Amino acid sequence: MTKNLDKEGLSSIVDDYQLFYVDLWGVVHDGVSVHQEAIKVLNEITKKRKDYILLTNAPRPNHAVKTFLEKLGIKKEIRDHVFTSGEAALNYLKKNLIDRPFFHIGPPRDFDLFKDFEKKKLESIEKSDYILCTGLFDDHDKDLKYYKDLFEKNLEKKMICTNPDLIVDRGSERELCAGSVAMVFEKMGGEVIYFGKPYPEVYNQSIDNNNKKTLSIGDNLNTDIKGANLLNFDSLIISNGIHKKEIKKNGIEKTSKSYEAICNYIQSELKW
Repeated sequence: MTKNLDKEGLSSIVDDYQLFYVDLWGVVHDGVSVHQEAIKVLNEITKKRKDYILLTNAPRPNHAVKTFLEKLGIKKEIRDHVFTSGEAALNYLKKNLIDRPFFHIGPPRDFDLFKDFEKKKLESIEKSDYILCTGLFDDHDKDLKYYKDLFEKNLEKKMICTNPDLIVDRGSERELCAGSVAMVFEKMGGEVIYFGKPYPEVYNQSIDNNNKKTLSIGDNLNTDIKGANLLNFDSLIISNGIHKKEIKKNGIEKTSKSYEAICNYIQSELKW
């Protein structure tokens, strides 16, 4: 049974945990504005001398997301806790594929992810050794059929996906993410290596979480909550995020079951 924390707040359970994984987009901000109640929670966790990681499926290095958060007005003490799926993917690419030519799928703004090996970026998918997917092309950001046609003759290549999210809400607008493109590739028979939640690598790279009682907080059942389930962490779902309409219509028990996910706690927004 999922316990509702809207009345008691996170303060009622904070002492049960040593480490908190907190999602950024959907919990701390919505891509446009900051959720001040969530900032208060992070400050209180710090006062309690607890560890937290702002774990995000952003397809960019840590420093790029920290710069974005600075523009939103979030102070350095909080920004320093960021760890991205892009950083985890970058560590893998530098170790295993830095000398291999690749084809990039995603918007130009994701360029800083592969700045160190930009000379290996090709304009032709056919000549590449692997596909690096960070999102959707700006001029094909709603049409997944375009990617199906693109992949038709290139399914023997591996795809590196730096953001397993299928969708994200930017303010009031819903957008497709890299995970949706990777799903098309996978359904056609291609092999995808994912970096980000729910896959354990990104959690384990971000901090030493061995033998720490951990709570994972996020608004996405497919990534934040499933990741917690896979790693045997407790989880808190923020209901005013991605699944807002589903939870309002069906309730959290039925909604989480439909995603084969288990939530220990629920809050409409992250509050102390």
